[in-house]
Amino acid sequence: MNNTLVTPGTLYIVATPIGNLADITQRAIDILTQVDIIACEDTRHTGKLLSAFAIKNRTMSMHDHNERQRQEQIASLLQEGKSIALVSDAGTPLISDPGFHLVRHCRSLDLHVSPVPGACAAISALSVAGLPTDRFSFEGFLPSKSGARQTVLKSLEHEERTMVFYDAPRRAIDTLKDIVETLGGDRYVVIARELTKTFETIHSDTADNFVSWLEQDPNQLKGEMVLIIEGHKADMNAISPQVIKTLTLLLSEMKPKKACAIAAEIHGVKKNALYDIALSLK
Repeated sequence: MNNTLVTPGTLYIVATPIGNLADITQRAIDILTQVDIIACEDTRHTGKLLSAFAIKNRTMSMHDHNERQRQEQIASLLQEGKSIALVSDAGTPLISDPGFHLVRHCRSLDLHVSPVPGACAAISALSVAGLPTDRFSFEGFLPSKSGARQTVLKSLEHEERTMVFYDAPRRAIDTLKDIVETLGGDRYVVIARELTKTFETIHSDTADNFVSWLEQDPNQLKGEMVLIIEGHKADMNAISPQVIKTLTLLLSEMKPKKACAIAAEIHGVKKNALYDIALSLK
């Protein structure tokens, strides 16, 4: 064990493994061992993690349904000089998990909030997806009902960044059908399922092909899932030849971001519409 010492009056946001327990960091173990209290989404779930690393510490529940009540209690404990760790059931807290209201409340009181980095399902999936990672958007959980889900997807039809979602595998077929309906069957999709676990699966294909793949393998409809969708590709035919010529000349002298900004200003077009084109020309 390291000689890590917690700072009194500090709330630590501690990332925990998303599956493979070996992914926990030594600092996370030290912090969870040394803080006065561990606030967790599910005390029973976190209890198994603590037991695996022989950590015996006091826990309290803090989840979606009691966060507003707990934030006052936790803030008071921090003001008394107690150190507290916040964990979710898996991964990095606050990323589609409870904790936002608590952190905002603590920061409004000038209390110290410190991250203890580690696993995050969204970032882990993105790193192996084979889609652009220089610009991406995290969209959280998709709605469970098809109508609401299609509304969300339709609003992202022209989003050029790679899009990362959490979704339940049991409704993956319905979700992929909604993607076909709203974004088109040729949109490239990646599903990363059960990351770091025994049955880890990372599969990529067009939305059309994905539906039949899922229908043929019911095992892919189990566990935890990250859904990644390719961003909208700018149509070079929609940009005038004059703009393309200007952009090409600028790219020979400068980086794509600056070239796009200058070309957009010269021709009165949106620079975001030029970025994918710039990358293809580069």
